[in-house]
Amino acid sequence: MTSIMKKTPLYDWHVSNSNNVVPFGGFLLPVYYSSIFEEHLNVRSKAGLFDVSHMGEFIISGPASENFMELVTINDVSKLKNGQAHYNAMCDKNGGIIDDVIIYKKNSEFMMVVNASNIDKNFDWLESVMIEDVILKNKSMDIGLIALQGPASRKILQPLIKQDISNLRFYHFIDGIDMIGNETLISRTGYTGELGYEIYAHSDSLKKIWEKLIEEGSQHGLIPAGLGCRDTLRLEMNYLLYGNDINQKTNPIEAGLGWITKLDKGNFIGRESIIKKKDKISRRIFCFSMLDRAIPRIGCDVVYDNKSIGKVTSGTMSPMTKKGIGIGYIEKSHYKLNSKIKINIRGKLKKAKIVDPPFYKHGSLHN
Repeated sequence: MTSIMKKTPLYDWHVSNSNNVVPFGGFLLPVYYSSIFEEHLNVRSKAGLFDVSHMGEFIISGPASENFMELVTINDVSKLKNGQAHYNAMCDKNGGIIDDVIIYKKNSEFMMVVNASNIDKNFDWLESVMIEDVILKNKSMDIGLIALQGPASRKILQPLIKQDISNLRFYHFIDGIDMIGNETLISRTGYTGELGYEIYAHSDSLKKIWEKLIEEGSQHGLIPAGLGCRDTLRLEMNYLLYGNDINQKTNPIEAGLGWITKLDKGNFIGRESIIKKKDKISRRIFCFSMLDRAIPRIGCDVVYDNKSIGKVTSGTMSPMTKKGIGIGYIEKSHYKLNSKIKINIRGKLKKAKIVDPPFYKHGSLHN
């Protein structure tokens, strides 16, 4: 049986402006409008506008909402202040990553932003581990999301709102902002490594906001950007992609997410399994840059001394470094910074070396 693809509120705009609308995470979304390369460079130098409405949003409220969030996530939600967000993840009882998420604290309630392909799975799992005095709502179809990313993003956004965002810090947000007559939540977050803002609004008002941003942003070089450069941008920053770099068969320690895994915060689902596996992990995530001219892709074998020691989980040609780059997993014993390896690309062994991420280190993220 063929599954029906969902459409974002901007679908009609996309098909009018892009010939490359494809299925992704259960939604029909544009790969690019002009070209992946052009859009990538434009986000790095000026600004790009992304439709990210395929992401899911859950609202968690009630007297026990914080206790529930602590139970189902690995980072310490109790440390969040009102108006603050953080990167987090949910694990199953075996320590496998159910999803990586962003958590927003809004007064006494939380908003959890989840990956598109995991919306139903996540909601069902959260319901299955529900505790008393918690209200869980799936607002994914009601909330739309636009990501304005790039060094010019503040100049583009500021004239359209009254609130001063010049001092809005990374991973902080302002709720209840009026933007051309529509209520929005504006968050200084993103998936590109550049200065950027994510704009949450009701789905019905999203097209109006999108078109206004495109119109006003043109003087600063803003262009619409698709899934293609969203992937190359995140890869240059070593931002993980669920389904490629992490899944329910990976645990947060081997995935390099120990920095958000707060084993000392108290009990959470998966904690005991993670503690047991922590010192017995045989593989680890790593980044590599090609020495030969070649583009690594998901599934390629990582080879050392004619032996497969791992797999590539994400790969591309970096528009900024002009080299093939990738993320993957290798046997821990073979991990050494700057050591030479080979990647089996279509049956040919191509030279590469293990590098320290990110691949691109000159972004405007903290401007």
